[in-house]
Amino acid sequence: MRARLAWALSVTAALLMGSVHAQETATSIISDIRQESTGDSTRLVVESNGPLTYVHYPVDPLTIIVDIPDADVSKIPGQMNVGTAEVESVRITPMARAEGRSLARLEIRLARRVPYSVFSKDKTLNMVFERAVDNPVVDAAKAPKAGNGAAEGSRAQEPARAADVLDGEVQPAPAGPLVRASRILSVTHEGTASQFAISVKANGRLSYKDFFQGNPDRLVFDFKDVTMTPIRNVEVNIEPVRRLRVNPEFSKEPRVTRLVLDLSRRMPYRVVDSADGLKVYFGEGEPASPAPLAALRGETDPLAMPAKLNAAPAILAAPAPAPEPQAGAETFEPRVVGPTEKKFTGHPISLDFKDGDLQDIFRLFADISGLNVVMNPGISGKISLTLREVPWDQALDIILKTNGLGYTLEDNVIRIARLSDLQREEQDKRKLAEEKALAGDLIQWTKILSYAKADELQGTVQKVALSARGQITLDPRMNMMIVTDLPVNIEKAKDLILELDRPTPQVEIEARIVVTSRNFTRDLGVQWGFMNQMTPRFGNTTGMNFPNSILLNGGAVPNTTGLSPEQPGSTGLGETGRGYAVNLPASAVNTALGVSMANLAGNFNLDVALTALESKGRGRILSTPKVTTQNNLAAEIQQGVQIAYQTFSAQQGASVAFKDVFLTLKVTPQITEAGTVILHVEVTNNTADFSRSVGGVPPINIQAVKTNVLVSDGSTAVIGGIYQQSEQISRNQTPLFGDVPLLGYLFRNRALRNENTELIVFITPRIVKG
Repeated sequence: MRARLAWALSVTAALLMGSVHAQETATSIISDIRQESTGDSTRLVVESNGPLTYVHYPVDPLTIIVDIPDADVSKIPGQMNVGTAEVESVRITPMARAEGRSLARLEIRLARRVPYSVFSKDKTLNMVFERAVDNPVVDAAKAPKAGNGAAEGSRAQEPARAADVLDGEVQPAPAGPLVRASRILSVTHEGTASQFAISVKANGRLSYKDFFQGNPDRLVFDFKDVTMTPIRNVEVNIEPVRRLRVNPEFSKEPRVTRLVLDLSRRMPYRVVDSADGLKVYFGEGEPASPAPLAALRGETDPLAMPAKLNAAPAILAAPAPAPEPQAGAETFEPRVVGPTEKKFTGHPISLDFKDGDLQDIFRLFADISGLNVVMNPGISGKISLTLREVPWDQALDIILKTNGLGYTLEDNVIRIARLSDLQREEQDKRKLAEEKALAGDLIQWTKILSYAKADELQGTVQKVALSARGQITLDPRMNMMIVTDLPVNIEKAKDLILELDRPTPQVEIEARIVVTSRNFTRDLGVQWGFMNQMTPRFGNTTGMNFPNSILLNGGAVPNTTGLSPEQPGSTGLGETGRGYAVNLPASAVNTALGVSMANLAGNFNLDVALTALESKGRGRILSTPKVTTQNNLAAEIQQGVQIAYQTFSAQQGASVAFKDVFLTLKVTPQITEAGTVILHVEVTNNTADFSRSVGGVPPINIQAVKTNVLVSDGSTAVIGGIYQQSEQISRNQTPLFGDVPLLGYLFRNRALRNENTELIVFITPRIVKG
């Protein structure tokens, strides 16, 4: 098995060495193309009067192009039907290149994808297409069953040809020698818009030309040397074919039958030849037919479609205005040579140069791409490189980079120059464009602004709309702008000022500051005491010198704890002189119960006082500041007092200063495109606490929040809150006795204090409309 070559462009050694310049190359005359088929391959041999150089590359999986520079093909037919399992046909087209040089293009249509090789030997160019051994494409339901004979088994193992397969079904291969058709038997259509085909049946292989015509769009097939029975127009109305028309006598000398497909839209298509006619397939799912190559002379297709190497499917393209033969041209996207990432779309090629001349290499790329190449003076040098299966535009880019070169693309002309020359040209173009833009007479335009301040817009208009010669003069009294510049810049300034001088939307912002408080106090206290006197007055007649008199009494009670309003200086509940043994009253008394008891003799007295206090309180303060401002403009509102306090300094002595105690709302609204409002808000609610004044100056209770928040128009959001809870429990008691169960209540008091405060801040923006 011969070595299988990749589907890529390769260049022969004779061409790579670049030893012969274009102007010195003689034209080779191709005298014949013959077919030599064997059981496992198809060989096409191109005979010439001398050695041939060549370039070959695929344009789609079933089409191979072989270009032979400086070759004359006028002595051989323009089409050759091969009809083997590997190759269907060969189209020979003479082309024109730069400097008056010629190019012979062989378009080889394959029956299926097969390995192939191209090589030059003596005065011939050989193209060998090998038959691949793989699984046949056969419908499982139609596979041969055991016992059908060796002949059928051999047929089942034979690979199916692309021309023999439609929708997965294997068609019978033509048997015997190929016969040129003399009559078209029928023209039919089948399938749907997703896979649609026109079938032309004949009594042999058809010789045809296919091309596109516009206004209206139609695809035309001219069949040579065949006849058929006239048929009426057939309405198809399946995308993309509206109807088909046949003219059996389109031309009598030579005899041509024309088939016209009227199209509703342009769509990729593919033509498959067979031994008994052809089929035209439409749809993206089918491999595309290569577009016919425009010819310079010989047998050519009218209105031939230009080929595009870097496009896989052949798309119906607009024709030339006249049915004259024209040279095809390849195109590719212009690229900027630089460090940015590139996407290369050219077909892969293989290059192998040793000391190749740059000018000859660039001429080679002109042949590959079909574009005209112009080189700046002074570009010369040699390069050695080896590239395998690299997109041709990437290969060109690499060669340019290696030699410090770049290119510009104008229509179908590539100009190659040094990067420094291209950069200088771009700078000169830019300077020239700037000079042209600044040329001309200046005019003046005045505008009185209605909503915006002229001094605020001056910088924006100057920077965005005016040229280097433009200037702006302001009249603050009239809020007027006087603009002087070129007419085109004056129009820009007008549009910009009209866009900017608009009424600014307004926003009303309302805040609610809610302060709530709750307090609870409960005090329970006890006071009791006794007096026991054992004196001669109360019958103590012991006659002893010591102790002669004994007095047991509670401690003295301060005047402030006296419970007798008419006797504020009393020391207890009873008579003057008695006091409390346990003195633990409530801290603040609003309820009290006192009991004083004595015996009949009056020498023992017991005084008891129970005191209690319970208080509850609830408070609520609501503050609602409200302010309206324009979009993106800050606003502030305040309300409160200034508290005076005295300060001292060595220089000024005593002086009076003031402290602000304000309720303040500061806010900047920003209206979004969605109709919501972004608020940059600061709320302060300071109050003075005169209950805890020091030297007559009260402390300041500060309540503040500062935040950014997004709120819908008219909605209310809570932007802050503080909750405080204070609970105090205190107990005073007599040591030891206060801890005795039950009895301990006589030796202790208890106080409970509970306070809750809560601060909540709400914000509500409303966009003012109208």
